[in-house]
Amino acid sequence: MSNDPTHQFLIQKIIPIEIGGVDLSFTNASLFMTATVAAAAGFLYFATSRRAVVPGRAQSVAEMAYEFVASMLREGTGGHGMTFFPMVFSLFMFVLTANLLGMMPYFFTVTSQIIVTFALAVFVIGTVLVYGFYKHGLHFLGIFAPAGVPKALLPLVSAIEIISFLSRPISLSVRLFANMLAGHITLKVFAGFVASMSALGALGVGGAILPLLMTVAMTGLEFLVAFLQAYVFAVLTCMYLNDAVHGGH
Repeated sequence: MSNDPTHQFLIQKIIPIEIGGVDLSFTNASLFMTATVAAAAGFLYFATSRRAVVPGRAQSVAEMAYEFVASMLREGTGGHGMTFFPMVFSLFMFVLTANLLGMMPYFFTVTSQIIVTFALAVFVIGTVLVYGFYKHGLHFLGIFAPAGVPKALLPLVSAIEIISFLSRPISLSVRLFANMLAGHITLKVFAGFVASMSALGALGVGGAILPLLMTVAMTGLEFLVAFLQAYVFAVLTCMYLNDAVHGGH
């Protein structure tokens, strides 16, 4: 079981709760989602509590994260898109913190669960639809009919645009889920090689050097992927929100 690379992704009940035949148990996923929110909120509160003119390290990191997301949102949606800054910043910090917590030994990777990433993606697309129709009415449907398309090709192009729009929550969720799942499985496999070969004696210890080096390299790469996946999720969110802000224009 200790060498099973998928064991780290199993959902385990901590506090069994069942109401009306519905399983509402508090699980390890629930625990680490709560921990993710607490860690992100706690860091930001601690970093900005003093608000010094000359920022310390924690305040500098918090301000860099703020400006990073703000510039990303302005570039993706324009000035009017800053309405969604709290939402995009919260999503970025949640995904980033969840990814980083998942790198800690014996911790649970929340973003390796497709139901979690799909819920985040549906929330993003749902926000696009609700705000788009609220602000533009039926003109919002203009995003499925790009300007300049010949009338003869309009039905085909519109069908492609609709399919592309409906596939957004799938691609947005699977991209994050698959990258975190595959990376952690690969890391666990190489670490398992080190443990297995080290048990074979002196010859095994010598042979374990290569998988050990790969484990160290993969660990560094996974920290980079943890940030990149949070960045990609936030960038795509900004791109999708651009449709809601500007509608079919």
